[in-house]
Amino acid sequence: MKQLSIGNKLYLSVVSIFLLFAVAFIVFQQNREKQYKVETLHLRLQDYNDRMNVSLKYLGSKSEKTLNEYVKKNYEKNIRVTLIDKNGRVFYDNLRKDYDHITNHSNRTEFIQALTTGEGSTVDRKSNTLKVDYFYSATYFPKEGYVIRTALPYDDDLSKSLEADQHYIWFAVIAIILLTIFLFRFTNSLGQNINKLRIFAWRADHNESLDTDDLIDFPNDELGEIAERIIKIYRRLQSTRQEQDQLKRELTQNVAHELKTPVASIQGFLETILNNPEMDNSIKHQFLERCYAQSERLTSLLRDISTLNKLDDAPDMQGFEEINISEIVANIYKETALQLETHKMQFKNFLPDSIIVKGNRSLIYSIFRNLMDNAIAYAGVNTTVSLEAEEQPEEWKFTFADNGVGVPEPHLPRLFERFYRVDKGRSRKMGGTGLGLAIVKNAVLLHNGKIMVKNGANSGLIFTFTISK
Repeated sequence: MKQLSIGNKLYLSVVSIFLLFAVAFIVFQQNREKQYKVETLHLRLQDYNDRMNVSLKYLGSKSEKTLNEYVKKNYEKNIRVTLIDKNGRVFYDNLRKDYDHITNHSNRTEFIQALTTGEGSTVDRKSNTLKVDYFYSATYFPKEGYVIRTALPYDDDLSKSLEADQHYIWFAVIAIILLTIFLFRFTNSLGQNINKLRIFAWRADHNESLDTDDLIDFPNDELGEIAERIIKIYRRLQSTRQEQDQLKRELTQNVAHELKTPVASIQGFLETILNNPEMDNSIKHQFLERCYAQSERLTSLLRDISTLNKLDDAPDMQGFEEINISEIVANIYKETALQLETHKMQFKNFLPDSIIVKGNRSLIYSIFRNLMDNAIAYAGVNTTVSLEAEEQPEEWKFTFADNGVGVPEPHLPRLFERFYRVDKGRSRKMGGTGLGLAIVKNAVLLHNGKIMVKNGANSGLIFTFTISK
């Protein structure tokens, strides 16, 4: 069985609801209009009853002759006038005069209502006396002790006069037809456009080509805008995918290249040792030390790659805790003190005694350790490294600077790229992995911070970064 489109479902749903509402409204309106006409007729007969009572009081007589003359003088077509005492006995009727044979009216609905509330009416009840259907309206006058009841035959004329006006029904039917046609055209067009959009999205999902020419079939409305946005998202995803593929290729090549150097060195030294069993022990020991140094570089490289992969693949999995940055920096200074002394460098620590933030201990350590190692490696001999901090409402702002040789301006934007080196030969010779500053940047971003680098006014590099509290 073919499934209904969304346009047809919408059309059937709206039409069904509207038809139910229209039918309910018509029924309500008919009943309301009929009730209004009944009330109007009842009030007209009640007015007749009141006027008759006033006249009888003025005439001071309720004789048959007086009553006949009043009814004749105030005659309305087919009207029946009956006077009933409060016990239900009829003592006057303009159409029937054999009062002794008229049954007691105490059980008549309109009579009971009149005695109870002052007035009463009955629509379409057959008279037991005249065997004719009547519309009755009765009024009770307590002081006089009687009920005046007027009635009109419930014939075709009265029935038609009480019927609801049919013109608005025809108006409602025509309105329903016009609305149905309009709604069908609208939902049909909407369904076709949604189907086009579905096909359009399917093509995007299956990597089929999408061009702006594909938008020609769409209307210049929200659907056309959605389709245009899909094209932009699709193209952006394609561009991002291509960039990711390119980055993966470059990363794979760089990793292979970086691994090749220490592996080749280790292999060369070991091969020399194996091919020369009579090698002097001092030379052999020297080769083994170089193998160990290259293995340490290899371990450092693998560790940095692993850290970056964790930052890329599972940043939310990093555990956060309250840590003291001042304490971490103090420990880093102790660990690098010998290297600083070897390079005749000074480290000026202007941090407060306690900087508490919520972060990942190992990554915070990596930020300051990599910046320190970078300065030791490239700032130069007889230079000074400084670290300052400024507290802000939601974060700490750090400035890590040195007065070394600095970096040529064209290289500054790329310092945080993976495996990027200003002087590739010198960097590898000094044992750097080319990933330290990339780790710094990603670790800062993970802590909801920002980082930038610039050359100092005179010399050296200045790293400015923030870490969220």
